[in-house]
Amino acid sequence: MTVYSPDPRTCACGRHVQKLFSVMPATVTARRSATRHGDTRSEPPCIGGELPHRLARPASTTTGATDPAHPILGPPGVLKVTEFIRPPRRHVWTRGILALACAAVMAMTGLPSLDSAEAAKPPALKPGKRCDELFGLKGTPTKSLPQRDGTRAKELWDQYEYVNPGMEFDGLNPTQDELDAAGKDYKQYPHSDPRRIYARFNAQKRWTNFDDYLISQYIPNQGNDPRGEAFEKKVVKEMGLTGPDWICQKEVYFTEPDPNDPNKTVRHKRVLDAYNKKTREIVEMKSNGKPDGSQTRADKAWARHRGWNSYKYTFVFGEQQKSEARTFMKDMKDAAGKDAQGRDRVRAYNFHSDHKPQAPKGTENGPYRRSDPFLSNGAGKNTGSRGGGNNVINQSPPTPKDLKERLDRLRAADPQGRMQRGFGGVDFSTLDLRYIGKPVKGEGLNYAFSAKRVEDEYAAGWGGKEKAQLISDAFFTWLALTPDKFWVNLNPDEPERVMDAEFGKTDAGRILLEADLQMKHDFFKTMDPKTDLGKRFWASLPKVNGRPCFAGIRNWIEPQTATVREQDGGIHILDAPLQLKSTPQDFTTDPGGEQICNPSKAERDEAQRVIDRMIVPEVEKTINTAPQYADLRRVYTARVAAEFIRQQDAKAPTDYHSLINSNNVAKWPLRAPNQNWDKNELFQKYRQIFLNGEFEYDVETAEGVLVYIVGGVDFSKQPKRNMDTVRFRAEHPYKPRTAQFAVGQMTDDADQDGYVMLGGNTAGKTSSDDDATPTPTPTDDPGDKPTDKPTDTPSTPVPSTSPGGNDDNPTPPAKDPDGDLADTGSDTPIGLITAIAAAVAAAGGALMWWVRRRKAEQA
Repeated sequence: MTVYSPDPRTCACGRHVQKLFSVMPATVTARRSATRHGDTRSEPPCIGGELPHRLARPASTTTGATDPAHPILGPPGVLKVTEFIRPPRRHVWTRGILALACAAVMAMTGLPSLDSAEAAKPPALKPGKRCDELFGLKGTPTKSLPQRDGTRAKELWDQYEYVNPGMEFDGLNPTQDELDAAGKDYKQYPHSDPRRIYARFNAQKRWTNFDDYLISQYIPNQGNDPRGEAFEKKVVKEMGLTGPDWICQKEVYFTEPDPNDPNKTVRHKRVLDAYNKKTREIVEMKSNGKPDGSQTRADKAWARHRGWNSYKYTFVFGEQQKSEARTFMKDMKDAAGKDAQGRDRVRAYNFHSDHKPQAPKGTENGPYRRSDPFLSNGAGKNTGSRGGGNNVINQSPPTPKDLKERLDRLRAADPQGRMQRGFGGVDFSTLDLRYIGKPVKGEGLNYAFSAKRVEDEYAAGWGGKEKAQLISDAFFTWLALTPDKFWVNLNPDEPERVMDAEFGKTDAGRILLEADLQMKHDFFKTMDPKTDLGKRFWASLPKVNGRPCFAGIRNWIEPQTATVREQDGGIHILDAPLQLKSTPQDFTTDPGGEQICNPSKAERDEAQRVIDRMIVPEVEKTINTAPQYADLRRVYTARVAAEFIRQQDAKAPTDYHSLINSNNVAKWPLRAPNQNWDKNELFQKYRQIFLNGEFEYDVETAEGVLVYIVGGVDFSKQPKRNMDTVRFRAEHPYKPRTAQFAVGQMTDDADQDGYVMLGGNTAGKTSSDDDATPTPTPTDDPGDKPTDKPTDTPSTPVPSTSPGGNDDNPTPPAKDPDGDLADTGSDTPIGLITAIAAAVAAAGGALMWWVRRRKAEQA
């Protein structure tokens, strides 16, 4: 291999002097490394303006078994010069004079075209620092790393706090004039001036909406470095990366052949989060669930380089790995292979620790902080709620199209994937209120929602604000209105008593009426004789004169046995499934058509048994799982939470005291796109179905094919049961901790795989009592026994079947449905609403059957 070669460019005093050390890339690295190792021999001099003839011949080289930790050489395999050929000693005096002359000229004029990339030494790599010294963890015991893939035990899942300086400004809402006046030169403003952020927004082109830019890019970017440092400190401490052998932030080179030229090598400068020469281990810490895109090529070069084959590489992820992370880890494992014991040299460790950003100390309630309306009436320390869940919800766009556009922008702004997980992948169609903390006047109320999470962040993530607002509005509706207004009534005999006038101005009331109609539709759709179930259903009904026969039916939805648990003064809503009830009922309104039959009591009861056995279970499953009933389920759990607050407020006034039973729902009206919704229009829709039918079914009978036309609807009640301490601890051991974590940041539900919890505090309190980490300077870069059976204590009246009242203030129905609150198993009943009637009492919507003869040949 040629070590030195002539260079056609010359200096003023002679030939071939300008590039004194024109060398092959691999060799210059090796030569400099030899010098750093103590070889003080200088580079060969330029003699008489040209390189000595003897230096042009090949030099012997070897692949040295050097220490892979060497800051310049990197791992073994880099060529190292082992023989240096000295120039001849004749004419030394002459050559010396010429060399001095050249040096003098160069000192005066410089090297005109010197290629600094080849001629200048690379900057010395940083040796790093003991991890325990870097993070102030002296005395922390050293531990051994797991030798295979691992996951931190669920009982150890936790959170860590850090200061995100951008959160001081999370409530900025500038006018267009304020944006325009700020200009684009952000450097003219101090970090404490919001105009600095306005100017940065003006200077970029990716985002067109300031709020989107602020909460999706600017604020998360401000927290990247503080979050990473806080996570690394936590990992170093808890995994025991301490003592004199563990070095953090050490710089090294990983090398690989140049893909464009096999005779050259490519060096990748890499900062190792933690490195141990003695145990031959490297640890990379990622506070999110994916690798840094700017580091993956270097890491793969490490995995393929045989010089590092005595080392093991552990990746510690703070969040659940995403698909791209799993693919990367598989590639790394395949490339690195196994160690001498047959274990993967590359390991993944899921640390499961949620980051909890805090505003800088002293700005927690500053003038630029954001406050949200979720579950807050402004009676606490601030004017609204805050929390990690709010932050995720506020980033959620309204539609799938908007979701894609926002995620595309985020990926373009963060090509390396450094940001934490967010709204993408959260299925807000499943959002539900599952926890309410202890209400303390002036201290706000902790709350947590639950939602399903999917792998593909483009598949879900929109509609979060709409659903959270619906839950919050329903919560306030149940608090503000007196219980005598919690009813709806779809009865063809009572058009003047559909629902209370005030209840009809809310989305909670709208959703209950619409759910009635939806249930009716699904009930009759399930009877379709073209389906296997429908065909068997019609064949199983009692026959009168050869025709399937049954009477009018009243159906209603009521919650099944619901489960709640009081814990630390709050309530966990663990399960609140709904069920469908059905019973025969006659109505005075004539639906028209020929009556099917006049069944006897025995025939009515037999037909009802068939319906209960075959149709009701299918519709009930739909109610509990189908998306068309998701809002109904949301409204119901909000009612449970509101009733708990009512009970606590009766013991000691809460922030909601002045609101309860005020009958003022002006702050929580029907919202777009349903702001013009009219209860009477829905009733007329229902009445048309009752009179004219919705489905026509061709049913084979002894008289031929007859067309059965059906229609009707109803809604009613709910039972309840508690959960004792032993069962709660066995089935939901992490629920209290998860709910508390959710106040500060979205967190995985350790008791329910595939779900997250996210929430906040209604008075804006999200930080712990302990001081968070120091504030960094903002960056400019981006007892219990359950009841034996459900109880049936009436609590809220159901509409009667007799007329009465008026359109604006109809008389509450006389008959009470099942209601009351569940017992938690402790001495103090706390409960759970035991009937949707307690949430909403609904009267007997009707279902009538009639038949029009039609001969088979006419069908």
